[in-house]
Amino acid sequence: MSTNDEETPLLTSAAEVAHEAVYVRFTPSQKRFISGLVSCSALIPLFAGASFIPSMPEIARDLDTTPKVVSLAVSISIFSSAIGSMIFATYSTFYGRRPVYLFGLPLLCIGSLGVGTATRVPNLMFWRFVQALGSSGGMSVGGGVIADIYKLTERGTAMGVFLAAALLGNALAPIIGGWVAHYASWRYLQLGLFVFGGLLSLAMLFYLPETSHPGTTGLEKLAKAESDSTDNIAESYDETGRPRFRWVWLNPFSSLSVLRSPNLALVTFCSSAVLVTEFGLQVPMAQTIGTRYGIDNEALIGACFIPMGLGNILGAPLAGWLSDRMVIKWKAKRSGIWVPEDRLRGAAVLGSATLVPLSIFASGAITTYVSGPIGLILNLICFFVNGVGIDLVLSPGSAYSVDVMHSRSAEVMAAGAGVRSLFLAVVVAGILPSIERNGVLATDAIAAGIAWAGFIAIWMVIRYGDRMRAWIDVGYSKQDNN
Repeated sequence: MSTNDEETPLLTSAAEVAHEAVYVRFTPSQKRFISGLVSCSALIPLFAGASFIPSMPEIARDLDTTPKVVSLAVSISIFSSAIGSMIFATYSTFYGRRPVYLFGLPLLCIGSLGVGTATRVPNLMFWRFVQALGSSGGMSVGGGVIADIYKLTERGTAMGVFLAAALLGNALAPIIGGWVAHYASWRYLQLGLFVFGGLLSLAMLFYLPETSHPGTTGLEKLAKAESDSTDNIAESYDETGRPRFRWVWLNPFSSLSVLRSPNLALVTFCSSAVLVTEFGLQVPMAQTIGTRYGIDNEALIGACFIPMGLGNILGAPLAGWLSDRMVIKWKAKRSGIWVPEDRLRGAAVLGSATLVPLSIFASGAITTYVSGPIGLILNLICFFVNGVGIDLVLSPGSAYSVDVMHSRSAEVMAAGAGVRSLFLAVVVAGILPSIERNGVLATDAIAAGIAWAGFIAIWMVIRYGDRMRAWIDVGYSKQDNN
């Protein structure tokens, strides 16, 4: 039986059937092309961050400082991404998805050029902030685009593929960054980001259509309200029938209001908790794996990131597909009744309860007690398992968030990413000091404990999600408008 055969009987109202029509505006090939474009944009911030980490020793030597100081640039870029993602998501809800890409990507190019030419630490920090700000809409607005063009029972798979493509940066960036830093200069990679960002800007300009559902942007609603009240259509619409552009100041932090929902707050905490383990393994790589196993070549340090990146690439689409199967399966069991939390069953539980915490704890123990090639190989296995486990959590969690807040999909993605980034910015700044003070095993054990706390959060959402949604209504989507 085909997927469509399984899904069609589950449409339970005329409104739900009517809403399905909005998802056939684009052909399957157009959807794949759009997804590819926004995935490239989401890849950039991850690529910029992951390629920067193996370059930190050379950057420190070049700027006459220490790796600990340079690592602050990672925290700064995470903080900038948190702020930027909320700004771009809020304005994408009002003006549409396309305009924010056309503004953000040139800003990324300017920041990359600044990073590549920085000669002092303060300059490096400033331009890393600008670079991260320009690329910050890639993940949150990209998630909104995926929600715009894929319906409920396809969204998990599409979100998984989107995340897998974006996380390709985690697989490619470290080895490319390490290789360029060792054999040429870390500055060349930043200039490469400048060129790539420029080419992507042109692609967005000429090929990306507006994907927001017709009549749903704030600008369209404002124009309609004005024309209805004044009966002067010409003042609100141009000759093509589109709403006239006007600048409106928006509160970028308004998206945080969705986190009043205990469901969304707990899912955000869980995703933050599992990402602590990824940064806990990646950021100190040169000081942990490099020092323990005698690797001082930046290219080889970068190669150690590959298993985690491969785990990300495999885990994200698998998790998305499994979460869609869960939605279809449980919806059928309930005779067509949709319960959003069904998406979190299976993959998210497996990742947060076992794969993520056990992999980082095992890595800490192996690094501490197992020397030589065997220890290195076992660590690389742990990195792969961690990469798979993280995406078993992130992919269903992202799809769940846009399921329950479909009308504000980019904003809910940005709110989660913003809080997550602020949390990680603080954590990242403390990783190297913790390793110096407490050792690798103790630091990794703390990260594993945080990940297990994330599992408890996701279990609570699955178990009590319907009750918690009744506590505070933040504008949840219903079955017939999702």
